[in-house]
Formats: sequence, C-alpha cells, structure tokens
Amino acid sequence: MHHPIAIVGAGLGGLILARVLHVHGIPATVYEADPSAKSRTQGGQLDIHEDDGQRALADAGLTDEFRAIIHEGAEASRVLDPRGKVLFDAPDDGTGQRPEVLRGDLRRILLDSLPDRTVQWEHKVTGVRTLGDGRHELTFADGATTTSSSLVGADGAWSRIRPLLSDAEPEYTGTTYIDTYLYDADERHTATAETVSVGAMYALTPGKGIIAHREAGNILHTYVLLNRSAEWIGAIDFTDAAATARVAAEFDGWAPELTALITDGETAPVARMIHTLPDGHRWERVPGVTLLGDAAHLMPPSGDGANLAMLDGAELGKAVAAHPDDFEAALTTYEEALFPRTEPIYAEAHDMLDLCLGDRAPFGFIGLFTGGPQGQDTAWTQS
Repeated sequence: MHHPIAIVGAGLGGLILARVLHVHGIPATVYEADPSAKSRTQGGQLDIHEDDGQRALADAGLTDEFRAIIHEGAEASRVLDPRGKVLFDAPDDGTGQRPEVLRGDLRRILLDSLPDRTVQWEHKVTGVRTLGDGRHELTFADGATTTSSSLVGADGAWSRIRPLLSDAEPEYTGTTYIDTYLYDADERHTATAETVSVGAMYALTPGKGIIAHREAGNILHTYVLLNRSAEWIGAIDFTDAAATARVAAEFDGWAPELTALITDGETAPVARMIHTLPDGHRWERVPGVTLLGDAAHLMPPSGDGANLAMLDGAELGKAVAAHPDDFEAALTTYEEALFPRTEPIYAEAHDMLDLCLGDRAPFGFIGLFTGGPQGQDTAWTQS
C-alpha cells in the first residue's frame, strides 16, 4: 500500500500530479501556503497547448471540464505600434489548437476533481531537511512537522524543496512585468477596449511594451513590460498611487488609448520581476524527492510555463503508476525524460523575450505569426 505522496504547492503542476495519481488509485497530500482556494487571484489567461497542457488534462481525465471553461474567440491577436496603428491583426481561426482559459478556472476544475482534504491549506513550508533512508522532514509555519519518503517540490520559483537537489538560485533577467486591470471595459473604457479588440493585443518596442488580454467578464488584463534594473524597480513603491504615474511616464508619447491601460488601471499595479534558473537546469538523483514546474525549470515567460508544469505533473503521475512499488524507479524514469524535454525550451523562452523587447521588436514578434523573417533588419524607432 502507498503512503501518501507529499506534494508541496497547489499550483497547476502539483494539482495535475495529485489528480493523475488519484485516477490511478494512488493517494497524495498537497501542502499549500494559501489559507484557502479563494484567498487570492490566480493570475490571468493561459493558452493551453495541444502537445503538453491539453495532453496532461487528458491524462487527468478532465478534457470535458477543460472544454467547458474555454474563452471562445480569445485566440485572436493584434500587434500595434506606439501610436495605435495596427501592424498585424489575426482573428481567432477557430481551430482551438491553443484555446485560452483563466488560470483560476483551470485551478478550480483541478481542485474539484480531488478528494476532500487532499489539499492541506495554510501549510506553508518554512524548512525541509533530509533524515536519511530517502526520508525528508517538512516544517510548517505553525511549527508542525511531517515526514515523507515520497516528496515532490511543486512550489514554484522560490521553491523550498529545490535546495535538497540543487544549489541553483533564480536570477533576475532584467525584465519586469507590471499587472493592471480595467473592468467593464466596453462601457467604461470604450476606446481602449476597441484598441485591444477581442483577444490579445501587443504594442512592443525595444526595451518596453504593453500587452493586454481581453478576459471573460469584459475585463482587460494588462502586462506592462520594462527592461529595467532591479534597483530601478525597487525604488518604486507600488503601494503608492504615484507608482502608476511613474510607470506611465515610461510611455510618454504613446497613444492615449494604450497608456490608459496603465493610467486607468482599477487595481494597484503589481510588479513581477522575471527570474530564471540556469539554462538546462538539472540535478543528480536524490532518493525520495524530485521537482516539477517552475521549481525545476524556471524560465522567462513564453506561453510554455503552465503547460510544462502540467505536463511534468502528468508524466510524473504516470511514472509512479507504472512503478507502483518503487518510487525511486519512478523518479528516475521521470527525470530521464524531464531534462532533455525542457532543456531546449530555455533557449526558446529567451528568444521570445528578445523578440518582444529586443532590437527586432515588434517585427521579430510579428514574424512568429506570419512565418516570415523575424525582423533582423527592421526595428521600431519612435521619432
């Protein structure tokens, strides 16, 4: 009989793992720092890819539930210049190869698919140590402890579990994303809503840009992209109303319907400094413990992070099911596939960041859609 596998982190990867294990009759306990499933928002819209995210959801037996939460039409994309001129516009072609869903909705269907008390809320891991014989002790914020010989770190960029396996630490890439939201967009922010249109809008130049997604419920979710030092970002108090003006000042001269995505934001701006683990991050096999998702392979955002985390969770769950009496063999099987699968995606993620904010922006990014040259000889310059 299996002792419950301990999963640290109730993000998408950890929950997919718990669900796939449940499908195969294998118990798991997920330890999560949040007090409850609704204690904080879960981020924005995700495009779920056929070859990883959708595959993982199929392994979890949740394809129908996934289809029910798709934001129809959200695969439309347009690219604008800073004055609001449309450079590229593509409708949602209806193929559904990368349908869009809200992260919170996806997390909800995963949570609903698990037995009660699988997720232990308000269990923030503050320490972990190896006891020997493949066993590890977790210490929680309230001082309680538990031990496990089957431990999975699904706890993101600043994983508490990673140090058991690796000395690698995330490093700042030099790029920060700043989140803002506009609500009731069509009625209250008509010009900006028309500029964003029905899907995703990208206004990108070397070193800075604005991305906006139209989300379900008439919401515009904005990501302001800035290549700035950690010191520059750290000097801004994002709890202060002046932060919005400071960020908007970086886009002086841009079309007002674009800058309104910043200045009319109805929530306090949230800065997310983008970090990465070393390219091709891997580790030597350590008995009784492994990693998935950002804990294993944190990289710049390129549309792959959530999909990779879910695929990791599904593949690990299937490996455990294939080795029901040998967790160590399951981890070996999982990691032997994990490392070569994720290594080339680091380069793709760095390339994507360069296409968005490097010297080729925005024409390199447009080349992704058109299949044409990715802007080696052209770049936007604002006169």
